[in-house]
Amino acid sequence: MPGIWAAPSDPPFNPTDKASEIMASDNPIRSPGTDMLETTVVPKPVAPPRLITLILLSALAVLPVNMILPSLPNIAATFQADFALVNLSVAGFAIITAVIEAIGGALSDRFGRRLVVLISLSIFVAASIGCALAPNIGTFLLFRAMQACIGPCYSVALVIIKETSDEREAASKFGYLAMGWALAPMVGPLFGGSLDELFGWRSSFVVFAILGIAAFALSMREIRRIPLPRSNRNYLASYGLLLGSARFWAYTLCMAASMGVLYVFLGGAPLVVGDALGGSSAKLGLYMGLVPTGFILGSYLAGRYAAKTSLGATLVFARLLTCAGLLAGLVLSSLGIAHVLAFFGPCLFIGVGNGLTMPAANSGALSVRQDLVGTAAGLAAAMRIGGGALIAAIAGLFLAGSIPALLVTMLISAALALLAALYAAHLDRRQPAG
Repeated sequence: MPGIWAAPSDPPFNPTDKASEIMASDNPIRSPGTDMLETTVVPKPVAPPRLITLILLSALAVLPVNMILPSLPNIAATFQADFALVNLSVAGFAIITAVIEAIGGALSDRFGRRLVVLISLSIFVAASIGCALAPNIGTFLLFRAMQACIGPCYSVALVIIKETSDEREAASKFGYLAMGWALAPMVGPLFGGSLDELFGWRSSFVVFAILGIAAFALSMREIRRIPLPRSNRNYLASYGLLLGSARFWAYTLCMAASMGVLYVFLGGAPLVVGDALGGSSAKLGLYMGLVPTGFILGSYLAGRYAAKTSLGATLVFARLLTCAGLLAGLVLSSLGIAHVLAFFGPCLFIGVGNGLTMPAANSGALSVRQDLVGTAAGLAAAMRIGGGALIAAIAGLFLAGSIPALLVTMLISAALALLAALYAAHLDRRQPAG
């Protein structure tokens, strides 16, 4: 047969080569009356989704948290509701998101990544339309709670990257994913406020629905159904296996304490520097924006260099960077330097450190159990959010209205994150993640 055995460019026939070919075949079967072989055709591996699609999913998971912040007074006025009640649409959303992320991650291990993403996006689109059409505050809060079903999309995006990359490459891609995750909260309030002024607050939820439909279409096309190994293990047993891992705790506590530093900053900075800025919200927002800017920088550095260094080294360097920045701020404050940049400048390293920390720590946490990657992603996200909020709540009990007190409080949380990073690095040296 021309082109198979007797092509002019083929090398001379060698029986040894043919025997090797037969032995290398997955399922060699000799056809009757011929020397030709039937071999098992190995299917081509499924192409992973484009990184930009996964970045969209991660950004969409966090955009609804604060895009409606500028619209809260108008929402309260429309429904003639107390502002504290309307504020549940933000605080309650974050809490429900943490719970659903933990559940959604486990479901993705049982039913597949694609199904969880598509169901999450479907509920999100329907809930966004419900919020836009809500006639009263009760209906609005109900659909707003349903919007939190978008949360697992971030965890699943992490899982897909982890399953299609090696450990260091995954940490690198996580860095780029985190850039989108950080940009969304920065741009969200500005975008939401502009929509509110031009078309009213309901237009933000129309935009959510449109973005959800676009993400659904991309996910249908790019996220393929991949068979997962069947397991009779129940969800509580899966959580127990992860919570019984010292490595999982080390990575997760590092993330939680790192987020605790950020939450303490967000809650304390307006209190201690508000008067120094003359009560200007615009100036305060500008200076506080240095931290998310630092996060984007740190995420970019993680995306650029994480594939070249170990996870433990990246974590320890990131946490040392944050501690050094906060120590520098404390020294400047103790020297009586009262310029606002003497406070916000060192706080820039909170963002840089967290931007480097999250990709590496996520990659490590997802490496603990290869059969529970989705569960690990969801549980780690819930513990990161809940742990960070708990640290901030405890810190609030002791926080005095002074810059040194705020810096010391943040430094304590940063030191806890550094200890967790050192422990994670120690565990990885003893038994590299698998």
